Amino acid sequence: MQHVSEHADTFRVPVLTADPTASWVAEGDEITPSDLATTELSSPFYKVAGLSIISSELAEDSLPEAAQLVGAGLARDIAKKIDAAYFGKSTTPEQPKGIEDVVGVTAVQAGTAWVSLDPFTEAAYNAEGVGATLSAFVANPADALTLAKLKQQTGSNVPLLGADPTKPTRRTLGGIPLLVSAAVEAGTVWGIPSGQTMLAIRRDVRLERDASVYFTSDRVAIKATLRVTFVFPHAAAIQKVTISA
Repeated sequence: MQHVSEHADTFRVPVLTADPTASWVAEGDEITPSDLATTELSSPFYKVAGLSIISSELAEDSLPEAAQLVGAGLARDIAKKIDAAYFGKSTTPEQPKGIEDVVGVTAVQAGTAWVSLDPFTEAAYNAEGVGATLSAFVANPADALTLAKLKQQTGSNVPLLGADPTKPTRRTLGGIPLLVSAAVEAGTVWGIPSGQTMLAIRRDVRLERDASVYFTSDRVAIKATLRVTFVFPHAAAIQKVTISA
């Protein structure tokens, strides 16, 4: 996650297209210069916002304070909307392009059901083959549960899904952390490469409370807003592991 200045209107990411070159040189000879080749990806920031209205009596007389509960609820839903946008496909001009919009991701077919860790091993090696390293797999809860129930062999009670002994609650696939999000489509597990997918926040969730707009009805408006965008500079490093229906 990247935080940028509140005054920025666009998030820009330099993308390496070619390394500078080296060559064997005799002692004392001139070294031929070579430049780094780069291009740039950019995306504007998008706003996700929520508004809720409660009576002044509820705002003033409730314990815990209703306005705080409403604000916290709006913030949680904003987080869900970001997850859905990140792992989905943009459906309106007001929404950033998600990972499903990215052209050129690496597809890994896992057959008709989750039966082994081989597809995830393949995904990890695919990423390394293009100079990246997977930092996590992200699955739908239903798929994560299926993977968690797989055993090392028939008749065994030892789960195939690995565990990190330093963090007992963390699950791993081939040593790579497995995260869960309901925003991921069932039947798909995303391999996310470290440093090759960017989530940039221009401004954290801002909660505002105002009674003036509904002055004549004695109500309070509670608003939550956040500015965010996504950039995917290395499509081939992203791994999409799927099972077919």
